[in-house]
Amino acid sequence: QVQLVESGGGLVQAGGSLRLSCAASGSISSIKGMGWYRQVPGKQRELVASVTSVGATNYADSVKGRFTISRDNAKNTVYLQMNSLKPEDTAVYYCTTGGTVGSVRFGSWGQGTQVTVSS
Repeated sequence: QVQLVESGGGLVQAGGSLRLSCAASGSISSIKGMGWYRQVPGKQRELVASVTSVGATNYADSVKGRFTISRDNAKNTVYLQMNSLKPEDTAVYYCTTGGTVGSVRFGSWGQGTQVTVSS
């Protein structure tokens, strides 16, 4: 079992930056890929960015060029650097070792951290 704890969310003006962190504990040797998802009320969680165990990354089209995912295996932590934030980036951001298939979630998930971008 893997436990994930996110931090770094908050309120920021449009054009600003935030850095989210996700610290993993527990059965960390079982962790392969990790990712960040986000969710707004009434919608399904959507993938924002992911990173494999060897550092290959993938981004949603809406955040390409603005967000950067990285991982520090020595610290068992994954980061999401968010620049040039837009109001439409407002959501609860979740860290995960798994993902979603439709509305079904698999893997370990954190409790989420709120990101609010004001216009």
